[in-house]
Amino acid sequence: MNDYDIRRPTPADAAAIHELVAEHDIAVTGKPDWTLDDIADTLGELDLEHDSWVVRSGGRLVGWGYARRKGASDNVDVDVQAREPGAAALVWDLVLGRAGDLAREAGHDHAVVDVSVYEQDAVMREAAKERGFAPATSFHRMRADHAGVRPLFLAGVTVEAGSREGEEVLRVAHAVQQEAFAEHFGFVPKTFDEWADEMEASSANDWTQLLLARVHGEPAAMLLGTDHFVPDENCGYVRTLAVRPAFRGRGLGRLLLTRAFEADERRGRVGTILHVDSNNTTPALGLYQSVGMRPVLVIDVWRALVRPTR
Repeated sequence: MNDYDIRRPTPADAAAIHELVAEHDIAVTGKPDWTLDDIADTLGELDLEHDSWVVRSGGRLVGWGYARRKGASDNVDVDVQAREPGAAALVWDLVLGRAGDLAREAGHDHAVVDVSVYEQDAVMREAAKERGFAPATSFHRMRADHAGVRPLFLAGVTVEAGSREGEEVLRVAHAVQQEAFAEHFGFVPKTFDEWADEMEASSANDWTQLLLARVHGEPAAMLLGTDHFVPDENCGYVRTLAVRPAFRGRGLGRLLLTRAFEADERRGRVGTILHVDSNNTTPALGLYQSVGMRPVLVIDVWRALVRPTR
């Protein structure tokens, strides 16, 4: 441990952290999965004074990690990236200790800690297992490649796009999303301001890619697209697709997806990407396959219960 220099990261560390993460991703999946903007956005979202660390050895960055609580809940996401086992063990200890503290600070006696692991990442799986984690669910990254997309239409359904100035549409879409996701894995309620602030803090945000579907005037479904996969894949990204329970089974998800695909193709994007929980409370995986999407990557979520150490 004395060989390591441990400190809090700053935004200036983004490039070095990106190099570390890209090196890991290439080794595991064959290509980088985070862009430099993704890292910069993550650093901007974290409380860097309390919730994140970088580890150096011999002047080189060898580890990075963070713990991030979801709102005031007991659910904490962690990430650990390291170039060597000693640094990895150190970062694991730091983020899990902070996860327990974050839960205590929010009034909970334990933290429900989640870590995302690529399906083929044997080293990370073993590290999680050694620390009491077990698989909780899997997210499939799906991709559709575009060649003349034809958007769907349904009788009685209108679709309205978001805008930077149209707060009313954003508020209605947020309400749809909150209701639709209430029973999904890892869901923690957010106020409109919390949701909007989180989106606007991202360099990939574009409110014009939000779609709100109404059935005979009643809000029923929403889709939120972003630019997360434009720099590296030239693909659109469906960050959120939500259908209120009372309106499921009517084809609204398919309708909004085809509208998003058509818009992405118009923007010159070669495809559209999204993530879907394989244990979703709705049959979402089948929906995405039915509109021509295919799985290209699996990310498992491992979960453990962690109690504060003091």
